[in-house]
Parts: sequence; structure tokens; C-alpha cells
Amino acid sequence: MNAKDALGQQGEQVAAEFLTEAGLAVLGRNWRCREGEIDIIALDGRTLVICEVKTRSGVRFGTPLEAVTSSKARRLRRLAVAWVRAHGLVFDQIRIDVVGVLRAASGEFSVEHVRGVG
Repeated sequence: MNAKDALGQQGEQVAAEFLTEAGLAVLGRNWRCREGEIDIIALDGRTLVICEVKTRSGVRFGTPLEAVTSSKARRLRRLAVAWVRAHGLVFDQIRIDVVGVLRAASGEFSVEHVRGVG
């Protein structure tokens, strides 16, 4: 596994732990279909939360949150619909969130969670 993939996996683990500590229930991770992948599927009360996780080791090329474009948000909405159809579940609401994870040179992680991006 290359360093970028390892950082991504670490970031997803940090994000899942952060969401759990914030009171969300993680239902699944890395769900794939022909349209793409959902990093984290969670439940916030009766709201299904589709989480995109972006992890960076620096901000030279922008912050993790800046990496989620409007086209990525549209794709996440399509993936949310695909996940609901595949699982046959009903929710009061569906929300798209982004979790930005930044690893400092010291190895410490900081997390920023933005709710309702799309």
C-alpha cells in the first residue's frame, strides 16, 4: 500500500471515531456500486448521513474540505439514492456531510465536520 492510501485509511478511521464520539451511529464504510463509493454511512437520529472523508497531510494544495467540489456533492447525492435503494430502508431525511482530516507534521490529526453540503 502506498503512503497516500495509508493516509486515506487512517483519515477514514479518525473520521469514523469522530462521528461516533459526536453521537452518530456508523452503519457502514467504503460501500461501492457502479456509480462510485461512499466513505462512511451513518445515522444521526432518523437522518441517514452520507459522509465523504478527505484527508490531507498539509494544505499546500488546499484544505481537505476544499477538495469536495459541487460535482462531487452531486455524485454523493446519487450514491445516497443508490444506497437507500440497495438497502430498502426509509429515513426521515438524507444528509450529505464532509469530514476533513488534516495530519500535522507531529502526526496529530485535526478534524472538521461540515453538515449538509449537498
